[in-house]
Amino acid sequence: MQIPLIRLQCGVNSYDWGKVGSDSVAAQYAEATPAGGFSIQEDKPYAELWMGTHPSNPSKDVQTGRALLDLVQDNQALLGSTIANKYGDKLPFLFKVLSINKALSIQAHPNKKLAEQLHARDPKNYPDDNHKPEMAIAVTPFEGLCGFRPLAEIAHFLTTVPPLRSLVGESVADAFVSTVAGHETDDAPEALEKNKAVLKNLFSALMAASQEALATATGALMKLVAAGAEGFAEGGVESSSGAILAKLINRLYGEFGVDYGLFNLFFLNYVTLKRGEALFLQADDIHAYISGDIIECMAASDNVVRAGFTPKFKDVSTLTSMLTYNYAPIDEQKMYPVDYPYATLNRAAYSSGSESTLYNPPIEEFSVVRTALKSKDAKVTLDAVSGPSIIICTGGRGTIAVGPKVETIEEGYVFFVGATAETVMQAGSLNDGEEFETFLAFCEIEEGN
Repeated sequence: MQIPLIRLQCGVNSYDWGKVGSDSVAAQYAEATPAGGFSIQEDKPYAELWMGTHPSNPSKDVQTGRALLDLVQDNQALLGSTIANKYGDKLPFLFKVLSINKALSIQAHPNKKLAEQLHARDPKNYPDDNHKPEMAIAVTPFEGLCGFRPLAEIAHFLTTVPPLRSLVGESVADAFVSTVAGHETDDAPEALEKNKAVLKNLFSALMAASQEALATATGALMKLVAAGAEGFAEGGVESSSGAILAKLINRLYGEFGVDYGLFNLFFLNYVTLKRGEALFLQADDIHAYISGDIIECMAASDNVVRAGFTPKFKDVSTLTSMLTYNYAPIDEQKMYPVDYPYATLNRAAYSSGSESTLYNPPIEEFSVVRTALKSKDAKVTLDAVSGPSIIICTGGRGTIAVGPKVETIEEGYVFFVGATAETVMQAGSLNDGEEFETFLAFCEIEEGN
């Protein structure tokens, strides 16, 4: 019987927004597995490393060249009975590394019911019938847009940024400001319903504006920014200063020119993450990534509904109709890891401050464990889980073992671990300040769910 520890060759996607050449962490990790014959081209952008069974870019067994999907289809014990019974013969999650040089599209991912409808109607642009909640964990400094701002901030911009007000229309702007006044943080059901309805009307008005109106408003916006970048739209905004917004507008205008996404900045929370900080995005939540490198995990789907900052297919009417229109400060979108209780550290690991922490979103398809071993011979034993796992090393070097099988693991190496297998990792020699760091994505559901 095959021991369920399989080193993977993982494919990298080249999109225009990816980091170029060796600057791309995704490309660096892909090149760490020479079996696929991949080598970095220094003038080419590399955006995403995919780890999993999704048919758009399936991972392969380094030793045999067989697709991971074929391996789990032939031996469903690798998935575990509860996972196989619920999700069939594939992994329920898709694990990625993203290297972002310029902004991704303004986007959202459809819920399960909408995904089924979109896939049936337009399988070319919506290749999956599955929802796509996702989690992003920063591995370098990251910035993005995530969820709608608090309503008071949007109202502030409507009064301090005339080009925004003119683009959405005076009557729509006035209706928003008057409806939310005094009820910006009211969580009574009736107030929430009214606030979401008027926010939807306002955002839809922006996205429905004509190209001519958008070009005129953009010209006025850029003049406004140039005239007073330091004092631009100041006051009334906790999450980002006017100066930060002015710089962001200039940068994104340089990347995309006239684009609805520029005005989305006044609607969406601007967020920065330090290494190890994370975001969770429910299905139907609006977002856009701007820069940085992240570990990303999501339900197994490649559905994206786009509406700005992209040359790809846009579906504005679907986006504006599907969104939750939830609004909140950015801190409510962030995820905070906790100690992982099913990790046992040896004495060397304890004495060096090593740790295993869990990012546990409110869905069942995936969770992620980050382990950092901070000294030579520090060791962690991760208890077996009932479902499959994928592990990527993002720093340092060491060994990974399942049963009697022991493999070398270092930065960029990716392994699949089958269900019910205990995993042991031990750090090798580390440079000063270096950590043996891994991220492990797994799915485990209780029997009967």
